[in-house]
Amino acid sequence: MTATSELKLPLLIEAEDLVPHLGNPHIRIVDLSRGSVYEQLHIPHAIHVKPQQLVQQHELASGMLPDVERLEQLIEYLQLSPEHHVVAYDDEGGAWAGRFLWNLHCLGFEQTSLLNGGIHAWLAASLPTTAEVDVLPVVEQRLKVDLTQVAKVRIEYDQLIELVNNQQIQLWDCRTVDEYTGLRLAARRGGHIPHALHYEWSTALNRQNHLKLRTLEHIQQRLQQLGFDFSQPVVVYCQSHHRSGLAYILGRLLNWNIRAYDGAWSEWGNRPDSPIVTGEKPL
Repeated sequence: MTATSELKLPLLIEAEDLVPHLGNPHIRIVDLSRGSVYEQLHIPHAIHVKPQQLVQQHELASGMLPDVERLEQLIEYLQLSPEHHVVAYDDEGGAWAGRFLWNLHCLGFEQTSLLNGGIHAWLAASLPTTAEVDVLPVVEQRLKVDLTQVAKVRIEYDQLIELVNNQQIQLWDCRTVDEYTGLRLAARRGGHIPHALHYEWSTALNRQNHLKLRTLEHIQQRLQQLGFDFSQPVVVYCQSHHRSGLAYILGRLLNWNIRAYDGAWSEWGNRPDSPIVTGEKPL
């Protein structure tokens, strides 16, 4: 039985590197694929989590961090202890899996890994799958929901608007070009936050390689070409902090000081008073 402290799994893990840990009671594998996919097949011992378990609806925003009660329900559902290491994956390249890991990071729990390529890479490597659903043993000491460190990885509207107005923050908009320019409306108003640079989240995925990430060197070079400064902090957002779940993990992989705005465009675009820029095309 391998203790978590001895695992030292990286934030990004390849499918083949997870295989030796299957069945390890200190590893909690979490599947964030569509329910229909999970029911058909999943990685052995993987527990299914639905997107609605990760978000909370507010008046203006649809993807907010859940309150303490709902976070405690998620921890109980996963029977997650401080001794676990969590490996998350999905069927879309890592957005929901990244969002889930961000939720855990909000609790100060960082013994986490994203499975590169998710279930697509796993199947491409002809690795074992199952349709069986594990019944998790009750852990004696569950992870405590502690939000004292949340500001390290999350930013809220009131703080963000001040930084934006003072031009003191880099902003990464990872939505589609049409959302960024305001051509496509997904809130009362369209466009982007002033000074935000655009790099769509899925651009980082290699669709010819089972939705694995492109090399970190390639991604960093492209972000730098767009004008990002990796020596300065950045805030990433999308529509509901779903797609920006992967962008957040990318920032962490690139050793960037990155926080996510979970209010996202659903809050910013639905507010009547937030500053908005439209019509600008990315480089």
